[in-house]
Amino acid sequence: MSATQQHAQALLNYIDASPSPWHAVQTTINALERNGFSELREGDHWQLTPDNQYYVKRDDSSIIAFTVGSNDLAKNGFNIIGAHTDSPGLRVKPKPDNQQGGLNRIGVEVYGSPILATFTDRDLSLAGRVHINQDGALFSKLIHFKRPFLRLPNLAIHMNSTVNTDGLKLNKQTELPLLLSIANTQSGEQPKLIDLIAAELNISPDNIAAWELHTCDTQAGTLYGVNDEFYANSQLDNLASCHAGLSALLSNNSLTAKQFNVCAFFDHEEIGSNSHKGADGSFLPDVLERIASSLAVSTEGYKRALSNSFMISADMAHAYQPNFPNAYEPDHKVFVNQGPVIKVNANIRYASNSASQARFIQLCDRANVPYQQYSHRTDIGCGSTIGPMTSAQLGIQTVDVGCPMWAMHSIRESAGVLDHDYMTRVFTQFFS
Repeated sequence: MSATQQHAQALLNYIDASPSPWHAVQTTINALERNGFSELREGDHWQLTPDNQYYVKRDDSSIIAFTVGSNDLAKNGFNIIGAHTDSPGLRVKPKPDNQQGGLNRIGVEVYGSPILATFTDRDLSLAGRVHINQDGALFSKLIHFKRPFLRLPNLAIHMNSTVNTDGLKLNKQTELPLLLSIANTQSGEQPKLIDLIAAELNISPDNIAAWELHTCDTQAGTLYGVNDEFYANSQLDNLASCHAGLSALLSNNSLTAKQFNVCAFFDHEEIGSNSHKGADGSFLPDVLERIASSLAVSTEGYKRALSNSFMISADMAHAYQPNFPNAYEPDHKVFVNQGPVIKVNANIRYASNSASQARFIQLCDRANVPYQQYSHRTDIGCGSTIGPMTSAQLGIQTVDVGCPMWAMHSIRESAGVLDHDYMTRVFTQFFS
């Protein structure tokens, strides 16, 4: 296995260990602590020292990790990579149990904008966090059912004869409940979801106060293609960007650099980021300001630091798929395994401008990495990223980039092995 394939396999392992945003943050923390990063808590007093590394999480599914350099912060600013930990999918409702036609079903709500058809006929499970009330004390635990026990069976073509011409259309209220079990057997009534959670965590159902559970695929990520040049998994959007940023932050070049390097991974991007832990909230501004304050940098010095900072907003990009040529801007096709993509939109759905593009191109040149430029087809609505909102909040020059991928928002996405290595190399150059 080549070095680039090994790096892609490391990404797949990272994703397989991170079936929910809460798991993604914990997987990230495990890597940070193995590399000498210390935890900070928002409610504590911070005493930061140069040439050290720290991380802080907010509500367990957003995390900011950073190195404290010895350079003049006001003069040199922050180098920031931003990404997100969440992916679109199905979330379990608070009262999920439902019986219909002799079957137990689990009620779910659509989170973000997944391709719902891809959730059918998959071996599904659940992951997330559970809040527990134990003798008046509240705490949370991560949970991941690793065996498949849920399914969304398709309707047979004999009863949906136009599915291949009109596409699969699922009513979000009535046709998305997941099949769990037969309602009653000879042994009696089957356990409810809360009983399964309690058994998995080895606690009493009475101690379960609330949960946030995410439907996840149980198929592991894999390399594929004649030469293993591609990889496939769930949540490439956007854990691939998180992994590339984390890998760069943990590189020796970053850890020994004298600058202030920051990785900010946010929850809730897929639903607009407007939350206390989303990119449109106060998390990143709070952390950057506290870094400056802990190092006795004045308010004016902090504002100077922001002015001298640069941010890379990293989110995946739409690779050209030749089966659907009319979905792409003809002169801006980007291709798998041909380098990171710089994303541009005249209406600032992406934060890139000519200045930030030029800086990222310079980084690519220095890292000896090819790059591509993407513009969305004008007659199709363009998505957005955390780039514009964080850039606006902080006044930081920002570029939006991403690795090209296929089937964005499917439960099974795919991308190119070379591109993940390319992006990591550019990020490492940025943090050097």
